[in-house]
Amino acid sequence: MFDRVRQAIIAGELRPNEPLIEADIAERLGVSRTPVRESLQRLAAAGLIVPRKRGWAVREFSLEDLTLNAEVRAALEGFAAGLAAQRATADDLAQLFAIHAERLALDPQDEKARVRTNRAFHDAVIAAARNPKLVDAIDATGLFYFNGDVVRMSSAEQMAQGNADHALILEALAARDATAAERHMRAHIERTTRIIRSR
Repeated sequence: MFDRVRQAIIAGELRPNEPLIEADIAERLGVSRTPVRESLQRLAAAGLIVPRKRGWAVREFSLEDLTLNAEVRAALEGFAAGLAAQRATADDLAQLFAIHAERLALDPQDEKARVRTNRAFHDAVIAAARNPKLVDAIDATGLFYFNGDVVRMSSAEQMAQGNADHALILEALAARDATAAERHMRAHIERTTRIIRSR
């Protein structure tokens, strides 16, 4: 329950200021109100929802919030890429190359596929770092760095630049160059943040 709602918020499926009524969610999901109440309290503690007169609403993050989170994410995920360059297995690299190939073949208008494959690429890099504590820290910050809203802001040319960024990251990972992997990942996230700020 918590993960479902959290992911819907992160992906932009639940919009800022959208109401979240405990009874309505319980009825829609066919569950009692207790797990819904507990999940909403956890989402509030995570800073994703805020109280309203009748229940809760999805928190509206300011541009400054998103920028600050992206700065933290760039540092953490850059570090993860550096670790992945040292720790990734052959299977990890094969998975990353497969995701990258899928992205290269995507229709730029397919927003859901762009979000899904971008998230898969970044998640695979983070997983290859083999540090669960780092995964938790990244999950807690910069959650909205690439979702449906960002896709709608970015052009096909910017998607191509993102894929070029991924190619540089992959090249560094395959070469076991931790310094380059970290540098390219940071630059990639910083570029995405500039797209958000420009809009």
